[in-house]
Order: sequence, then structure tokens, then C-alpha cells
Amino acid sequence: MKFEELWLIWPLLKTIAREGFTVPTEIQEKVIPLAIKSNDILGCAQTGSGKTLAFVLPILQKLYNDRVEKDLPDGPIKRKIEALIIAPTRELAVQIWEACKPYCSDTNMKHTVIFGGVNDFHQIKAIEKWVDILVATPWRLEDLISQWVIKLSYVKILTLDEADRMLDLGFLWDINKIIKRVPKQRQTFFFSATMPKHIQSLADSLLHCPEKIIIKSEKPTLKTIVQQVYHVKSSHRRQLLQMLVKRKQYQSIIVFVKKKDDVAYITEYVKASGVKVDCIHKDRTQNGRQKALGALKNGDIKVLVATDIASRGLDINDLSCVINYNIPSEAETYIHRIGRTARAWKKWTAITFLINHEEGELAAIEKLINQKLDVVEEKDYLKEVVSKCRILGYKNFEENGKEKYKKKTRKSIHKKYGRAGKIEVKKKKK
Repeated sequence: MKFEELWLIWPLLKTIAREGFTVPTEIQEKVIPLAIKSNDILGCAQTGSGKTLAFVLPILQKLYNDRVEKDLPDGPIKRKIEALIIAPTRELAVQIWEACKPYCSDTNMKHTVIFGGVNDFHQIKAIEKWVDILVATPWRLEDLISQWVIKLSYVKILTLDEADRMLDLGFLWDINKIIKRVPKQRQTFFFSATMPKHIQSLADSLLHCPEKIIIKSEKPTLKTIVQQVYHVKSSHRRQLLQMLVKRKQYQSIIVFVKKKDDVAYITEYVKASGVKVDCIHKDRTQNGRQKALGALKNGDIKVLVATDIASRGLDINDLSCVINYNIPSEAETYIHRIGRTARAWKKWTAITFLINHEEGELAAIEKLINQKLDVVEEKDYLKEVVSKCRILGYKNFEENGKEKYKKKTRKSIHKKYGRAGKIEVKKKKK
């Protein structure tokens, strides 16, 4: 099937052709015709399946046709927020906004994106210029609603993308508040990578007689990925990582870790091996995150160290390899992590480091994907010369024993000088 057979309007077909798309993905093929008929949609599909265009194209078509029916001019008009797209993370919200750009241009629709972690001045200015489509993260959306900057009473189409991730991040209360502000007479698109009971119950409360589209894309996606596992001692993971990132066959790599606190020293591991690297985690500013992601996409760096904040929805073309420095505790997270390499439908590599007590997590992953991971017996990394690196805040650093520099704490100062003495010391310094 081609896009021309999906009943899309000419301006959208023209943009699709210009963007180089010819054949829709499975979820696009099933969702678009039903969404154009104003049906509510409950979609379940894995990362990289093309969900974004599956809801963006019907939204634009509906708003365009409504404008034509009302005989509104093509030039400047007073716009209202008629479509709201909610995404769980800043990165995914920006990605959706970027995906909308070419299609909004050809249909004379204005759109903007709002998210936390940055000053809201420019976001407010963009909304005050009137927009048709708003892409938002829950907290920033609720914040600007409370400031009377945003009014949702004209919303015709509501979209929740990555709903399961949204609930994992604790946004349920915010989502319920936002939904109460949206008109009951609306069309709703609800997309999730997984569909456990609590997600299903949320969908049931939002959707009216929805069309259910379930795409089981795990197996075809995973067939395009070479999945390997290294049984390695915890103390040898650094050497193995440094060996892998130096291999020329991997042009771009994402290294996933469990904890934000581990990002700094793993970044230093990679940097010490002479490879260009950057990192992203939840405490990094949005500008810093976008700069790091842009550097990986443009080839300015080879390795990006990240927590699971990057495991959903990010579109990175030609990613060569994903390395699970820490095996994820949830099997579904493994799917989302390695899904980064399957987006271009090419054959790339996903590597997992497995230490002694993590066999249970590996068994859960193999059960979910219904295949065994290839065990690599290679021990060449033991010959790797460990490059020296100094990590801020640590001395004599070892991965299994993080000995921090001893700093004078409030308690130790009080013990030495007493509370009055501490105050006097402060006054002297002033």
C-alpha cells in the first residue's frame, strides 16, 4: 500500500513525497484511515514503528478540512489551540515538534512545543502569537495553564504519546487534571508501547468506542539487530567498554546505565580511551541535552552515555551500536533501549554486559523476546591497558568502592568549633 491510498489530502501527500517516504509503516497503514474518519484510536506499538506520523497526519488533515469548510483565509488568522499532543519527556516532545514542521508548513498550520528545564519566556511568547497545534510535557503544560497563558477549551483532538512511560514518571495526576480542562466532545489518540492493566484502565476512561490497533513489532524489529551478551566481572567492565568503543566498525554508540550517578565516571572511562563522548541525564539542562544529541547525530562525537531517559522515542539515524553497561531490571526497557538501532531497519548491534548476579534479568529478557542472546566468549579486553582518568569528587577511584574526597560537613565543623563558633567564622569571612 502507498500513502496515496490512505485518503490523505494533496498538501500532505506533496510533503510526504518531498520527505522521501513512499510506503507507510504497518501502524500508519492501519491508523490513518480510521483516524481520518474521526474515530478514537488505541494504538499499541513498539519504539521505531512510525507512531508519530500515524497521529500527526490525521490531526493536520482534520484541522485543514475544518478550515476549508469554514472558508477561512490562507493568510494570517486568529488561531486557537485545536490539537494537543502530550509527551512524557522533553526529548520526545521536541522530536514530535520537529516531525510536524514540514507538514505544518504546507497546510498553513502553526505549532509550537513547551517543556520544562528552560525559561518559559520564549515559550509564552510563541503561544501568544496563536498556534493551532501544541506539543507539551505535562508539568510545563500545567504550569502555563495555572498562569492563564494556555486555554484548552477549543481542543478538538487530544493525543497521548508513550502513555506507559508517562505513568512510569508519575504524571497520572497531572494527566487527569489536564483532561478535565479539555472538552468532552473531542477525538482522542492514545498510544503506548506496552498495555498493562493500569494503562488499559486509563485508556478506557479517556476513549469512546475506540478502534484498537495492536502492532506486535518486537520480533521483526529484533531480527534486524545482532544481540550479544558478555559475561564479565564487574571490575572488568571498564576494560571491555574501552575496547568496544575504540572499534572502527561502530561509528555511533549509545551506552545505557541505570543510575544518574554512574554517568560521570563512565563518561570519563570513554574519554580516557581517546574517544569523543558526551552524556545526558535528567539533571542536565535541555540545551545541554539537545547539544549532546545533536553532536551524536552530526558525528561530532562517537559515544553518548545516557540513562533510560533516552530509551524512548529518540530518532537517531544510523546508530551503529547500543551497549547496556547495566542490564535493565525490566525486560521491556531492554526492548526500548535496543530499539534505537532498529529505526533505520538495518542490521546493527546491541551488546549487554552481564555480571554474576544478573542471570534472572537475562532470563526475563530472553523470555520476552523469545530468543537466546549470543554469548561472546572473547577475552581480548583483559589485555586492554586501562587508561588513567581522574573523576571529580573521587580519589583512588575504583568502580566497586567509590572513595569520595573527605569534605568538611556541617556536622564536623560544629563538632570542632561549636555552633556559635561556626557563625563567627562566617562573619569573619564576610
